[in-house]
Amino acid sequence: MATLYTQAESNTRKTWILILGFLTFIVLLGWFFGNLLDNSAIVVIAVIFSILMSFGSYWYSDKIVLMITRAKPVEKKDNPELYRLVENLCITAGLPFPQIYIIEEKQPNAFATGRDANHAVLAVTRGLLEKLEKVELEGVIAHELAHIGNKDMLLGAVVAILVGIVVLISNWFLRISFWGGGRRRDSRKRGGGEAILLLAGILAAILAPIAATLIKLAISRKREFLADASGALLTRYPEGLARALEKISSDPTPMRITNNATSHLF
Repeated sequence: MATLYTQAESNTRKTWILILGFLTFIVLLGWFFGNLLDNSAIVVIAVIFSILMSFGSYWYSDKIVLMITRAKPVEKKDNPELYRLVENLCITAGLPFPQIYIIEEKQPNAFATGRDANHAVLAVTRGLLEKLEKVELEGVIAHELAHIGNKDMLLGAVVAILVGIVVLISNWFLRISFWGGGRRRDSRKRGGGEAILLLAGILAAILAPIAATLIKLAISRKREFLADASGALLTRYPEGLARALEKISSDPTPMRITNNATSHLF
């Protein structure tokens, strides 16, 4: 049976496996196209790119996710009630107080991000603050704090960044393939290489969404159930979270800022 400790350890392992897998994938991709185009510089570029992206996905994933979702920091004077609610739950959970951000979206929702509990960020939408009652909001906040305690937020943020990079790479393959094919059709040798490059670009565009889905499936729904249970223990009132989840799931307002890379955060 999963516990807080085993879930946290599992998420840490999954995070590093994803980062190492991404690094290996990019290096192999660079090696393949370096041999295909007889250009060893591509391998060097791939190695540098994969290292930088892996480093960035760990250290700066929270900042990138906040930028993508257009979240803005909120101070205690702006929303003292929210600060008090979060502070009380953090004391109960034994967690450091996270940075609080607000997303100007009407749909009620929230997510937690950051590389560890000492660098955690809690982001809530304007709709969550306006549409939920206090006990319901408390349930959602407790749920997100449970994600922080379980180290779920780093895994989710890293997945968001890596999925986004996979999509960008597939788009780049298509663009460079069509662009290169249109400029150098006079060389039979190069034309053959470009045909393979074009085929690789098309395959990448087809496989990228599949790969993104498979990566996101690595984030088990079990973590959500464990966060629900942990959140209920924090508030001592599971009905509050249940009512909140019912309101969130039935709310017809679309979330404008979600995309294929960030949808699993909410």
